[in-house]
Amino acid sequence: MLQVILTGFWLGLVFNAAPGPVFTESLRRGVRGGFRPALAVQVGSLVGDAAWAVLGLAGAAALLTQPQWHIPITLAGCLVLLFLGGQGLYAAWRPPATEDPAAQSAGSAMRGPLVAGALMSLGSVWNVVYWGGAGGAVGGALGEEAAMSALLVFFAAFMASSILWCFICAGFIAGLRRAMSQRWTRVIEGGAGAALIVMAVLLAIQAFD
Repeated sequence: MLQVILTGFWLGLVFNAAPGPVFTESLRRGVRGGFRPALAVQVGSLVGDAAWAVLGLAGAAALLTQPQWHIPITLAGCLVLLFLGGQGLYAAWRPPATEDPAAQSAGSAMRGPLVAGALMSLGSVWNVVYWGGAGGAVGGALGEEAAMSALLVFFAAFMASSILWCFICAGFIAGLRRAMSQRWTRVIEGGAGAALIVMAVLLAIQAFD
């Protein structure tokens, strides 16, 4: 059982630490708003991660890699990335007016980043592909007759490492924000927005390749 826990924990760190749209959006939100928005994007992405993980471990994610599902999921993810990328470019070009933090509740400040993270993760075709293969690999490693308890332990270890990474990533971005000037904040916002748009275009091209 210890091996199952370590495997799930390690795979969770590798899966979440890989650079991609979620980190890019966390960086964009975090350099402007600090630790909380960056953390909210990361936590929101766990909604999609958990959903695809459950489907993958149940053996259902492989069905979603079929063309009739693959293309719609990819296009939905592309639209999300294009929208968020456009927000990043707009914020860099015309930064929002400074708001009094006391005038904005923590819940309202984090709602947008939470939704953004969840939508990116749910609309990520790479999550589908990853868990479509990982589910079979985990089942093979645990054996054909793997007990449900072993799968639940693996899932719990994966999610525990994912939550840990949320705080590590948000803390890193918050530290980076404190070391940056306002000009560099806008540069990173614009760069992150452009990167999200490029990712969306590349995904769309791959979907129809």
